[in-house]
Amino acid sequence: MKAIVKTASGYGNIVFKDMPEPEPGVGQVKIKVGAAGICGSDIHIFDADIKIPMKPPVIIGHEFAGTVDALGEDVEGLAPGDRVTSETAASTCGVCLHCRTGRYNLCDDRLGIGYWFDGAFAKYCVVPAERVHVLPQEVDIDSAALCEPLACCVHGVNELTGISAGERVLLTGPGPIGLLSLQLAKAEGGVVIVCGTSRDEARLKKAAELGADRTVNIEKEDLSSVLKSTGEPDVVLECSGAPAAAEMGLSMVRKGGKYTQIGLFGHPIEIDFEKIAYKEIIVKGTFSQKWTAWHTALDLLSLGKVQTAPLISDVLPLEQWELGFEKHRNKQGLKIVFKPE
Repeated sequence: MKAIVKTASGYGNIVFKDMPEPEPGVGQVKIKVGAAGICGSDIHIFDADIKIPMKPPVIIGHEFAGTVDALGEDVEGLAPGDRVTSETAASTCGVCLHCRTGRYNLCDDRLGIGYWFDGAFAKYCVVPAERVHVLPQEVDIDSAALCEPLACCVHGVNELTGISAGERVLLTGPGPIGLLSLQLAKAEGGVVIVCGTSRDEARLKKAAELGADRTVNIEKEDLSSVLKSTGEPDVVLECSGAPAAAEMGLSMVRKGGKYTQIGLFGHPIEIDFEKIAYKEIIVKGTFSQKWTAWHTALDLLSLGKVQTAPLISDVLPLEQWELGFEKHRNKQGLKIVFKPE
């Protein structure tokens, strides 16, 4: 089968090539991939600045949904033809504090699909049965391909940050993660301002369509002036992974407010940590997702409280991966999805 493969460590080293078709082992499920989305982490893999353990050569891609093709031994509760999506944690130690308390996303020995184990930028992908989630009838395959980033946002916004009805939320970065986080904040009753730059004009428009109470192009409007009329943010959700946005968020959040770093920078940054002390800001980071976040994400999708389909701007065959990566890097469109067939 054809697949997008990181062949070696270092910058680039990604090719479209033939790979053996996988077969499920004990406790595993073979999934025929219906749709798989490009994540910002896939660009970091290309650039070789990802901090998640990798073992090339490996098929990349970890945001996907499809149908069960075959089951390994000792797998129950699933059947060929079931419409499913899968978590990304293919292997954890199972015995550390984090694993025992359900926070296996923080396990030091966590190894993921698309990084250490073959991922979803291929016709088939094999995953542990315990990581598979059956799709609700209301959720289509393409929408479910974005369940992984949605679960990441649920973990960061709902589980770790917590937003109360009426709280003012400043969200920086209207990319796919930002637009999913926007919908979650609105579902919790937050009043949300989404800000970006001139490169984000189309994304800011989409944010307004998805319920943002106010959008701000910070290159055309003074954000401080806007916030004087709306009130200081109780919560800042930094989704861009831009150092300037992090500094701005810490400056803008009210004293005693909450700041959550969702976007990844890809490199160390300088930050004025004294703002955190003087303003008594509650700062949290968030990484990946766990079962509870997936469960909530699928519930929200099936209830129509969150939409992922409006974020899909491009659907490409796997062989056009270079075009997909280029469009993602240049912010052309929103979520780019590959169709193996």
